[in-house]
Amino acid sequence: MKKFNIYIGFDQKESVAYHTFCQTLIQNSSMPLQITPLALSNLNLYREAHNDRSNDFVYSRFLTPYLNAFEGWALFADGDMICQSDIKELFELRDDSKAVMVVKHNYKTKQEEKYLGNINENYPRKNWSSVILWNCGHSKHKILTPEFIHKQSGKFLHRFSWLNDNDIGDLPMEWNWLAIEYEDNPKAKIVHYTLGTPCFKDYRNKSMSDLWIENYKRINDGMEE
Repeated sequence: MKKFNIYIGFDQKESVAYHTFCQTLIQNSSMPLQITPLALSNLNLYREAHNDRSNDFVYSRFLTPYLNAFEGWALFADGDMICQSDIKELFELRDDSKAVMVVKHNYKTKQEEKYLGNINENYPRKNWSSVILWNCGHSKHKILTPEFIHKQSGKFLHRFSWLNDNDIGDLPMEWNWLAIEYEDNPKAKIVHYTLGTPCFKDYRNKSMSDLWIENYKRINDGMEE
């Protein structure tokens, strides 16, 4: 039986977001999942030296093909999400003619600041790299070694500059729906709390936060008071 390898961004500052996302993936999946946290403390072959990152997985996400032995398909996703559908549906969208598949957002942010006071800049292909369905065996990914990523700028990596435009496939918007930035969509398959996960008090009562809180509470199901 095929399993889906999923790499999720992990930052200790919002570790509860990572665990809530994992809960939603597991509870809705009809296929086996192998979930790997992209925690810098676990990546002993990669030394993070970039000083322009708002979280610990801004750059490490591009290690996904390397960590997957440059074979098969794998998913990277930011940790500030919930999945409301069977992730098998996303796995089945893979197209072997593409190097990556992403939701191609085309928007300008509504807010200049996001969680923990981080600057929220507008830039081309913003949030394309927050959900990446990787064709890890694609020949153009062979350059994505720890040494290479260590030396690259965010501009180069997040715009997929090692690829041609026709190497980048499309995913439906519902697989990376931006809470607050877009109108409420309670039926979105993946809800992305890009401005701030409701684990932060400033975002606890924002757009679609009730969905996140409902899933967070499931982590504690069955525990004695």
